[in-house]
Amino acid sequence: MVDLKGQYEKIKDTVNYSILEVLDTTAFINGPEVQSFQKELEEYLDVKHVIPCANGTDALQIAMMGLGLKPGDEVITADFTFAATVEVIALLQLTPVLVDVEPDTFNIDPEAIRKAITPKTKAIVPVHLFGQSANMDAIMEIAEEHGLYVIEDNAQAIGANYHFKNGNTKKAGAIGHVASTSFFPSKNLGCYGDGGAIFTNDDELAHTIRGIVNHGMYERYHHDVVGVNSRLDSIQAAVLRAKLPNLNEYNKARQEAARKYSEAFKDVEGVIVPFTEGEADTHVYHQYTLKIANGKRDALAKHLLEKGIPFGVYYPIPLHSQKAYKDERYNEADFPVTNQLVQEVISLPMHTELDEEQIDYITKTIKDFLNQ
Repeated sequence: MVDLKGQYEKIKDTVNYSILEVLDTTAFINGPEVQSFQKELEEYLDVKHVIPCANGTDALQIAMMGLGLKPGDEVITADFTFAATVEVIALLQLTPVLVDVEPDTFNIDPEAIRKAITPKTKAIVPVHLFGQSANMDAIMEIAEEHGLYVIEDNAQAIGANYHFKNGNTKKAGAIGHVASTSFFPSKNLGCYGDGGAIFTNDDELAHTIRGIVNHGMYERYHHDVVGVNSRLDSIQAAVLRAKLPNLNEYNKARQEAARKYSEAFKDVEGVIVPFTEGEADTHVYHQYTLKIANGKRDALAKHLLEKGIPFGVYYPIPLHSQKAYKDERYNEADFPVTNQLVQEVISLPMHTELDEEQIDYITKTIKDFLNQ
């Protein structure tokens, strides 16, 4: 699914030199590499504050802590996503409110958000799923109408552009009140271990978050807020610094691979290729995800396994059906899109090193099977 070794080979000298520099300085925590990466990512995203942390799940939790959300506050998010998004809501004793997604982008449905708002609602968490931003025009409008925070879960869409209806463009993650991302190795911008970051343009919120990530300290042994221990180590920052200048190139390679996939599948009955909203730069294809109609998804998955072709089913069980997050408030009739997607989606290999021969083999294998 991901060729990290092939990607590493192209930046090997830079990565190795940077890691050795960290070893030589022994500045393993909050060293110069972390500070430099923070500034470089702020510039790339055109956001005032980047606060690195230990992983993407921590980033989401810390963002919510920074906003001062209280137990019982309701947080609306998408039913069709990875559990980390709802996990941190529950860990903070907030009340997760899951809603359905759009059938084309797989992102949270703004109309479903509207219907789910109550007097207890305090925040919306749009997940920019598979590499494409949610409908932030509509989401920010809803948030403003109801006085809600918007926390972008940008773990899968770093580098994606969002084009507003008024003609402005911003990077995904630089739109809401605060955002989180993950630098897990398989991400579009991934380190060689765990890592994450929080983004915001709010000076006061950034100050609060900087304390939270470091045990609530702004001055050593003075704990001003309740915090956690969540820091990006210098070696991971060095790897990310080596990769960041290549991020646009990496995303273009993914977009080109996606274009070739979609071209190959355009006339195949029962295959629905990923939908891209507007310009090509709005989708950075963390995953390339097909919908397979007519109940053939599982048979196709079995066939790909037999042919040695990696694939992923993201996500096979809706969050509202997961044992940890079941709630009598949920009605199956409220999740028609999610309940259909979990039976149809399948993600194909997607990374910066995909070549023509690999794409041809993958697409031919799928087409031959579906045309039987």
